[in-house]
Amino acid sequence: MSRFKNSDGIIVVDRMILVIRENKQYLSDIDGAIGDGDHGVNMNKGFSMTREALDRDPGDLSHGLKTLAKILMMRIGGSMGPLYGTIFKTMGRTFADHNMIDATLFSEALNGIKDGMARLSEAKVGDKTLVDALYPAIDAYNRSLVEGSDFKAALEAMKNSAEEGRDRTEDMVARIGRSSRLGERSRGVIDAGAASCAILLGVMADTIIELL
Repeated sequence: MSRFKNSDGIIVVDRMILVIRENKQYLSDIDGAIGDGDHGVNMNKGFSMTREALDRDPGDLSHGLKTLAKILMMRIGGSMGPLYGTIFKTMGRTFADHNMIDATLFSEALNGIKDGMARLSEAKVGDKTLVDALYPAIDAYNRSLVEGSDFKAALEAMKNSAEEGRDRTEDMVARIGRSSRLGERSRGVIDAGAASCAILLGVMADTIIELL
């Protein structure tokens, strides 16, 4: 099967909530090396609040993503709230009114994310931000489809590229955000935003593959 039901896809949000909870301390620890040290705590707060909201008002994947986006944008603040809010709002809106989600629709969502992020932030690959995991992952997914791969293989390419992008941030000097003030001292640590992005894209890919 090369597509999955929007109604079944809510498990993607469930798994993302769990994986952020499991990695809360790790994300805060690496953020603390060159930042405020609260990335994991803030992300877990937003995702936990989403769990409570979805327990009260369950729905399909589109609904879950839009609920997550609204909470992240309105309740956790900082730079991550709007950035992740944009990612999940774009996906939720793209999937809305679709009973089935296939590789092409998923690509449309990813491309919409890239457009939305470009309007929100000037960050580009190499600046040591979550974009270093996100943009290469989107490009890898689309390239995989163009080369004739199926949905599963494209998702695996997305996941692998996100992880590689995360790892590359360790040798980068931060150019945007609070850590950019450290200059060369920001080198040698993985960016927390890139780490959380790789984690989320990874669990999203793995869960959708289970649904296919």
